[in-house]
Amino acid sequence: MPEKQFIFSIPGVQIKKSEELSTSVILWGYTLLQNNVCCKKCTSSKWKVKSYVTRELKHTFWTHKLVYLKLRVPKLHCKQCGAYFMAPTPGILSKKRATESFRQEVFHLHQGGMTGKHLSITHRVSTATVERWYQDYVVYRVKELEGRKCPLVLGIDEHFFSRKQGYATTFVDLKNHKVFDVVLGRSEKSLDGFLRNLKGRDKVKVVVMDLSETYRSIVKKYFPNAMIVADRFHVIRLMNHHFLNLWKTLDPEGRKNRGLLSLMRRHEWNLETKQKENLLKYFEKHPALQSIYDFKQGLTQLLLKKHQTKQMTKQLIPELLWYLNECLQSPWVHMQAFGKTLQSWLEPIARMWRFTKTNGITEGLHNKMEMISRRAFGFRNFKNYRLRVIALCGWNGVFTIRT
Repeated sequence: MPEKQFIFSIPGVQIKKSEELSTSVILWGYTLLQNNVCCKKCTSSKWKVKSYVTRELKHTFWTHKLVYLKLRVPKLHCKQCGAYFMAPTPGILSKKRATESFRQEVFHLHQGGMTGKHLSITHRVSTATVERWYQDYVVYRVKELEGRKCPLVLGIDEHFFSRKQGYATTFVDLKNHKVFDVVLGRSEKSLDGFLRNLKGRDKVKVVVMDLSETYRSIVKKYFPNAMIVADRFHVIRLMNHHFLNLWKTLDPEGRKNRGLLSLMRRHEWNLETKQKENLLKYFEKHPALQSIYDFKQGLTQLLLKKHQTKQMTKQLIPELLWYLNECLQSPWVHMQAFGKTLQSWLEPIARMWRFTKTNGITEGLHNKMEMISRRAFGFRNFKNYRLRVIALCGWNGVFTIRT
């Protein structure tokens, strides 16, 4: 019988024999006494072995059979305070009827989608126990992550939590693609307590965000050494928004045409030959729109440039300033509004050429967080929601064995 398959993760246990039954496997063994054992009450290292106690523990599920450990554990007597205590076994917590590896196995299976009812049949634990173990490991993992320092490359964005409590702010480690933390609220007042106690916020180098004045003022106040980088998607989306509003002003009827709307929204280099011909026929009737369309396509190509060196960026800045002046001097209100936004966010937008990280990572994690909320049929308690998000989106899925 290959006992080592079951016992390799518990170095302080010695197996004597094994027995394979029809529905289970039983391993008999004993706990090895460690040299650094101390009394739990007075922490004294002076003790003697009083007697032995047999502990029966669930250990793992192997080839459709449940593996049990029957361990002979020494019961110790402290010579200093007279207290009795059990000798500790690595990987087995006090007063538990299952090893940590077994509890983690149930946690990962339940997280992977296996129902509590199915686990109660295969692993012979109740559905309430499955849920209790799951919640226990979620809280344990979040406690492990609470001592982390703020990441060097940070993404900030908001997402909707509930109608009653409103929006929440997500802080993402863009380098490792993990959620750093989730805080209820999106104003400076609601985030002040969290940000003031944040470790390592003075060492943050880059913060990626959308064109939010509130978040920009928060970053300047709480992350003084960080450079703000605008998210490329939000910049181009804002430009398209102003362009479509200008088109609506010039030609309200053409703006209602869904076919033309689809062509106007796309990038010029993604259009097929027939689609370009249809667009040119429309521009023959509205020549003013063609110049505005060409202007938007040129600015889009400029904003989409990536992986630029410092020297290449210096060459692109005059071109960006030309587009900025054209927007500000335009007779159209929508172009002027976009020009003012471009002027206000000029440095964060120019940094997009150098820093390739975007908030697309944050938006992807928001989709995962939404699926977590849907599987739970919504959360009323934000604390429970935060624990679940950090446990599932903020770590690599590996636990340290508790002793």
